[in-house]
Amino acid sequence: MRITKEHEERRNEILDTAEMLFFTKGYTRTTVNDVLQAIGIAKGTFYYYFKSKEEVMDAVVMRFIDAGVVAAKRIASNEKLSVHEKLLQIIMAQKPDTDRKGQMIEQFHEPDNAQIHQKSLVETILQLTPILTEVIEQGIEEKLFQTPYPKESMEFLLVASQFLFDEGIFKWQPEEIIQKIQAFIYIMETTLGAEKGSFSYVTQMFEESS
Repeated sequence: MRITKEHEERRNEILDTAEMLFFTKGYTRTTVNDVLQAIGIAKGTFYYYFKSKEEVMDAVVMRFIDAGVVAAKRIASNEKLSVHEKLLQIIMAQKPDTDRKGQMIEQFHEPDNAQIHQKSLVETILQLTPILTEVIEQGIEEKLFQTPYPKESMEFLLVASQFLFDEGIFKWQPEEIIQKIQAFIYIMETTLGAEKGSFSYVTQMFEESS
């Protein structure tokens, strides 16, 4: 007897299974048939929810990123926090908060998962930029920052931090990382027109992330 599952439950089942296969077999080696066999569903059922393996990957990545985005929006709208408190907490909220999330990040770094890794980096930048831009604009209003390009400044800074400090892309030595963190703080303060030393807490942020 076929069991009919609720729409969201079935969709999540497909995503959970695909996610597991992506990170055990690798995204490129996983096929739609692998997902079908693991769950025990017909091809038509799969295509009712997703048009392709690529669309499933997009959904897996977005589900992974969504929690951090929701937290970022909540922090940005908190009127009790200062601009710098908001920036620090938003970035820290993107850290893995569960073993599963941490394991996913480790799997992103596997060569077979380069495509899904790239997708996650790009989506993180796209999703966080508008939220962080609002915080920077608040900082401009409060005379903490001076930049005519708040959105573009955040894009450049996010791209730099997401890629340059990604252990799966670069294999920096500890002393190199320290130097780059100091350079990043200098670039951030210069780009945003912030007071020198106002972003010193970024060093703490990286130490807690390591």
